[in-house]
Amino acid sequence: MGWPEGYGRRVLAEIDSTNAEAARIMPDLAGPEWICALRQTAARGRRGRAWVAPEGNFAATLAMRPKETQDVVAQRSFVASLALYDAFAMLTGAEAALTLKWPNDVLLNGGKVAGILLEGLPGGGLAVGIGVNLIAAPGPAQVEEGAVPPVSLLSETGVRVTPERMLDALAEAWAVREHVFVTYGFAPIREAWLARAARVGETIVARTGTRSVTGIFETVDARGHIVLDTPQGRTAIAAADVFF
Repeated sequence: MGWPEGYGRRVLAEIDSTNAEAARIMPDLAGPEWICALRQTAARGRRGRAWVAPEGNFAATLAMRPKETQDVVAQRSFVASLALYDAFAMLTGAEAALTLKWPNDVLLNGGKVAGILLEGLPGGGLAVGIGVNLIAAPGPAQVEEGAVPPVSLLSETGVRVTPERMLDALAEAWAVREHVFVTYGFAPIREAWLARAARVGETIVARTGTRSVTGIFETVDARGHIVLDTPQGRTAIAAADVFF
């Protein structure tokens, strides 16, 4: 396992949030840089939700300046999902127990073990925020009703991984998947993601801020949108929370 060439690496004892730190360092960033915090005091998940992160769990952000248009940049959530999948498989050997949940979660034995948060930064920057339940998972009271129950890597595999080791594995896996994405586009990333996707062919619920759509999960299209077969016909949804 080696640190990928061209990527910066910083491990901080404590920070408010790694995505916030990414925004602070963006003006002086010479190239993509991983920021890992051993403790966060103001961690955030999607839609501004609090992210519960006990010490020993993993919190990191890749700060970068992508060159693509915004719709293509958003497809890096799939790059991140695949990189997490690869890193977990490498660290635990539990490849068969891992699946990917649209749009940005990794599941282990059906429970949520990791989440991803992409945020645009000033000056065309991007923060790819990643949280992993390495040793502990939030309790039921800390999880949205109906959401996939969280699990930890330790509880499900018996493998104890430090944040620093997780960072090294993830950075290596990301560099490989990012190279494919930049070189060949979204198509091979989409194909690899769908091969590991959770609940394809099953009925799911996609909730946006204004509506709830129930249908059979058919595929992810060339834009990264989830496609559901509903009683009203095939529906492609750009952004939503998915419930099983």
